[in-house]
Amino acid sequence: MLVAPQVSAAARSVPPPRLPHAPAWPDLRGYAGGPAFVREPREELFLLAVGNFVSQRTFYESGEERDDRFLRLVGELAVQDPVWTAGLLRWLRGEGNMRTASLVGAATYVRARLDAGVCAGPSNRSVIDSVLQRADEPGELLAYWVAAYGRKVPQPVKRGIADGVRRLYTSRSLLKYDTASKNFRFGDVLNLVHASPDPDKPWQGPLFRYALDRRHHPEQAVAPASDHVLTAHRALMEMPADERRAVVTGPGGSERLAAAGMTWEALAGWLHGPMDAAVWEAVIPTMGPMALVRNLRNFDEAGVSDEVAEQVAARLSDASEVARSRQFPFRYLAAHRHAPSQRWAAALERALGHSLANVPSLPGRTLILVDRSDSMFWDTVSERSTLSRADAAAVFGTALALRAEHADLVEFGWSSRAVAFERGEPVLEVLQRFHSLGGTQTAMAVRAHYRRHDRVLIVTDEQAAPYSRGGPAEPVPADVPVYTWNLAGYRPAHGPAGPHRHTFGGLTDAAFRMVGLIEAGRESAWPWCGGVDVQP
Repeated sequence: MLVAPQVSAAARSVPPPRLPHAPAWPDLRGYAGGPAFVREPREELFLLAVGNFVSQRTFYESGEERDDRFLRLVGELAVQDPVWTAGLLRWLRGEGNMRTASLVGAATYVRARLDAGVCAGPSNRSVIDSVLQRADEPGELLAYWVAAYGRKVPQPVKRGIADGVRRLYTSRSLLKYDTASKNFRFGDVLNLVHASPDPDKPWQGPLFRYALDRRHHPEQAVAPASDHVLTAHRALMEMPADERRAVVTGPGGSERLAAAGMTWEALAGWLHGPMDAAVWEAVIPTMGPMALVRNLRNFDEAGVSDEVAEQVAARLSDASEVARSRQFPFRYLAAHRHAPSQRWAAALERALGHSLANVPSLPGRTLILVDRSDSMFWDTVSERSTLSRADAAAVFGTALALRAEHADLVEFGWSSRAVAFERGEPVLEVLQRFHSLGGTQTAMAVRAHYRRHDRVLIVTDEQAAPYSRGGPAEPVPADVPVYTWNLAGYRPAHGPAGPHRHTFGGLTDAAFRMVGLIEAGRESAWPWCGGVDVQP
């Protein structure tokens, strides 16, 4: 279990200066033994936040070590630079699409500021509210707070959660997320934070009362007659078990499931029987894009018809559906690699292409280096994924190369080599040309392939081996931009900072847009600056 950091009450709300990287001591080394540089706290936290799934172990750090470092940095910066930290947390849950880190970070932000007695900057209430974007998250944040800090919940946390509840609690979200598996049911949250209904939503009062009854008096809970979704759902629940399959697979079955807010997960248990082709075909129209991706094998095993499979493939490869799903591109790569049959392959490849739409088309000459060292293969992009960071890096490096005006694409490890590609070529075909290359010699790779390029982009975990052959001198002139995408969020940096040296964390579309923003003359390298309004 994560433990919240303690921040001294004497700490002041003064933004720390942005300092260049510098060795903390003369022989500072990274995990792989190469020379390392210390990041200033904001950059260290940004990289860790976007490259970290809470409690995830990596090649060089345990999950506990990373969690402790994340909590310590959030607590310190919540006091020292609350505006920046609030912006990070809101962006992390929004464009960054990182749920757990943003929820844990918001709780840590509030606890540190309360302990330090700090009031300046964005309010604790607004920061809590800003990270709640799904209806199960008020309960998740409460569960984390109680586990980490005890059952005494401060008023700013209660009020921020209550604001989120009024935005997020609907009849459909209640059916999806108010389940017995949750530590905090909707009724528990309502009791603890005393959330009153939104006066602009007259249906919310009866819904809240129903949620309380479901939790505390389930035998007496009656869905409000005015709520058509809940009444339709109750009618399905009360239907005799031996009649259910015919209702689902008969005329109007899909429409009835949709009207009752029935998810595919709930449907499987409700039927008391197998999910055969007819049942899947009835619920497929109401499933979201990633639910479709996760169930491709089930569709094939059940024998879903080719006609329905074509409809699924069309949705998977629809650009608007891909944008709405907000999934990282490597999710589509993983799905493509594990697709149970060839009828899904083309759709997933098109979806992968759509998910890379925000990768910039860079002018001039660009050198792109992709880390293929052992540590990149050992770690996956998340504990729920089988896709390595090496492959995720190759996807993005290839996409950048394909969209650039002129690019040299290079893989590196102990050695380095150019990766051939042609404009317009499918990403997945280029990926087959990457290899596993052992250790990490980043400086050697840059030195071997830099030829007066306009910029250098490196996708890596930044853990380089000691310098060999050629010494430590950086081969790229100081006025040529070097952009590093650190996929792991490790603390040591592989190079110094400067006016034209930029490091980003993770592989989000927002991070890739930074190249264009910086080269257009934007002063700030933080993705939310100028784009996220943090209310005090």
